[in-house]
Amino acid sequence: MALINFGGTKETVVTRKEFSLAKAHKVLKNEVIAIIGYGVQGPAQALNLKDNGFKVIIGQRPGKSWKRAVADGWIPGKTLFDYAEAVQRATVVQMLVSDAAQRDIWPLVKPNLKPGAALYFSHGFPITYRKKTGIVPPKNVDVIMVAPKGSGLNVRRNFLSGAGINSSYAIYQDATGHAKERCIALGVGIGSGYLFPTTFPHETNSDLTGERGVLMGCLAGVMEAQYEVLRAHGHSPSEAFNETVEELTQSLIRLVDENGMDWMYSNCSATAQRGALDWKPHFKKASLPVFKKLYQRVASGAEAERVIKVCGAKNYPKQIAKELTTLRNSEMWRAGAAVRSLRPTEKAKVITAGTKGVAGRAA
Repeated sequence: MALINFGGTKETVVTRKEFSLAKAHKVLKNEVIAIIGYGVQGPAQALNLKDNGFKVIIGQRPGKSWKRAVADGWIPGKTLFDYAEAVQRATVVQMLVSDAAQRDIWPLVKPNLKPGAALYFSHGFPITYRKKTGIVPPKNVDVIMVAPKGSGLNVRRNFLSGAGINSSYAIYQDATGHAKERCIALGVGIGSGYLFPTTFPHETNSDLTGERGVLMGCLAGVMEAQYEVLRAHGHSPSEAFNETVEELTQSLIRLVDENGMDWMYSNCSATAQRGALDWKPHFKKASLPVFKKLYQRVASGAEAERVIKVCGAKNYPKQIAKELTTLRNSEMWRAGAAVRSLRPTEKAKVITAGTKGVAGRAA
């Protein structure tokens, strides 16, 4: 465990230095890990664990995700099974299907859990709202969580690059006396950069707020607002998209990632710097009431009720497909597709960068 100062507040986190992969292997040496669901997080966590040398099997119903698992090298009858059989064969059961789907498959999971098994989640939702989801674990299993702070795609990408992705972890139920070390070992196994402690309710509230807020809902809404204002004043789709999305995602956010917002502010033009500092308080004042309302709805369970009700409806696949099609076909994101198609290839980027470097030295 390492005590790290985060902005003046000290937190205890787990790094690879304190809890090595070798230690994780020692903790999990006799475990069989079943990944239940091969959709979003499932493939990334399964492949990372497999590549790190752990015993992994997949639980999935036949269909598109089953075919994807086969394409990724999982073998039916050997490392790929239906949900019930995978749970029966496992000592660690990682519930990685969607929140709505977990309620549907829980009747297949619960009766097949072995005493002393670890029931693992990557989101606190099913347990935090167990009265709504019906997921009430038996008392004789560990209930733990490792929640990567990124999509399954980035969990895998960061693992392959060696960077890892930060994760939170929590213990809801310690039936064996070893829940914490099993939990951290699994966090290391999936390739976490570092792990920080939380609780199931805290992870649920922060995650739901973040998804609806800055990470997705707010980001998309703010982008659309700026794009529409620029278009209304005669700016072309290309110009409006580049000034709204492309410069953010391809340049500025990378500088924030590498060095922080203060560094990015210090390394832009005086005009941009002054304007950003002047307008930041206005955006904060406008959005703070929205975030307060959002957090209240999350903490009260209202957002959870909506997810369970809407996402569990029979017509939901058609509804969400329609909503996403509308988003994709909006002018802004059609402009985005055109902009992405015009990005130079990797080879061209290297040549361009090299040419600029030569010109700069010659000057």
